[in-house]
Amino acid sequence: MKIDLSTVESMIAMPFHPSKAFSIHELQQNTVQILNDIQNEYNNTSENKVRLDLLSCINNNGDMTCEQGVIVGCAGGMYDNISEAADILRDKSIGNGFFELSVYPSSTPVTLAMTRDGIAEELMESGVLIKPAFCGPCFGAGDTPAHNTLSIRHATRNFANREGSKPAAGQISAVALMDARSIAATAVNGGVLTAATDIEYIITERKYKYDGSVYEKRCYNGYGRPDPLMELRLGPNITDWPRFHKPEENMLLKLCAVIHDEVTTTDELIPSGETSSYRSNPIALSEFTLSRRVPGYVAASKELRAIDEARRVGSTSKEAVRILEMVDGDDSKTSIGSCLFARKPGDGSAREQAASCQRVLGGLANICYEYATKRYRSNCINWGIMPFTISESVPFDYSNGDWIYIPGLRSAILSGAERIPAKVISGVNVNDITLEFSGLSEEELRILLEGCLMNYYAAGFGV
Repeated sequence: MKIDLSTVESMIAMPFHPSKAFSIHELQQNTVQILNDIQNEYNNTSENKVRLDLLSCINNNGDMTCEQGVIVGCAGGMYDNISEAADILRDKSIGNGFFELSVYPSSTPVTLAMTRDGIAEELMESGVLIKPAFCGPCFGAGDTPAHNTLSIRHATRNFANREGSKPAAGQISAVALMDARSIAATAVNGGVLTAATDIEYIITERKYKYDGSVYEKRCYNGYGRPDPLMELRLGPNITDWPRFHKPEENMLLKLCAVIHDEVTTTDELIPSGETSSYRSNPIALSEFTLSRRVPGYVAASKELRAIDEARRVGSTSKEAVRILEMVDGDDSKTSIGSCLFARKPGDGSAREQAASCQRVLGGLANICYEYATKRYRSNCINWGIMPFTISESVPFDYSNGDWIYIPGLRSAILSGAERIPAKVISGVNVNDITLEFSGLSEEELRILLEGCLMNYYAAGFGV
């Protein structure tokens, strides 16, 4: 494949998905129409909790204006991006108006190289804020955009509310994705959207020199040298993981979330933003699971977890026994937990908490037509969540509160079965359903049989 780079346009991905891509020139020529289409699409699905007004971002000259620029993290905060942004801003100012620009290098060695090479100095002289290596703006823990403003970012994703805005509290902001160079060009024009190809600047030839001494001096490397006598200090907001059990021969699932949206993102499964402060506290973090999408999920799933724990010590649940009697099930050999159905779950970041939080709450399975990303599916497997799919030709007409019983699941996994018969109990009706269980490696099957990846390693596998 040959590409004439001289014809490549500077691009922008508009809210609220990376696929909403336009050339900056196209957006400049059709500003009103494109902004109006985007805000109408959002407002038609937001249940009127808060209204998006992107047309307010057009100034008196008809130009689209931005109030914030951010170059950040594993996508934008690389040395080459920041170096060329500094070339564009050299001897210029981002101005003292509403527009602001923050730069987060992707690592401490990149920050060190920027300092040594004078890049940080040039950016700060232009009015840019240099911040520590941190991916916070990507998930709403830093530089949350103001209400009804447009933020341009060289970052990873721009799903609705991912960067910290809270519609339930009356705040909505929009994030567009751009290359660091066009963000710097926009900064030169005080926030008026500008393509890097529309300005002239001289590129300084610099080569990134990695210096890992900052890690050698500060980070303890104990790999392969365990010291059982070394004290592990846990702060007040750091907790151990709960114990996850191996699946029994049979599995009884209660549907605690049924989502028919075309795609369900990892941000909907576990919200970003303030929840990040609980990353080292899996139990507290799990309390936010699906909180912006299915508010009743947490309580319902925890109830199933309590039922299963009680079952393991000989206490029975009348409801679970009643359901099992309808399908001739055996309470003593049946794992009980919650289940999520979504048409296509897991779009967006590779945030493993989208799966682990379900597991902490007692989640044992996902059912879908297709997993949006391989990463989310593998996260489910690593946390012991059965990654079931069903054929798209089969309508999923079941609701929260319905049950799914899977007899002989463990034996089916051991035999390598890829189609597993199950029964759906909806009220007094029992219907047959076939769950697909295909495309799993022997290692993935063993992880599921052990209950999760941690159990897999603890049992001596994979080492």
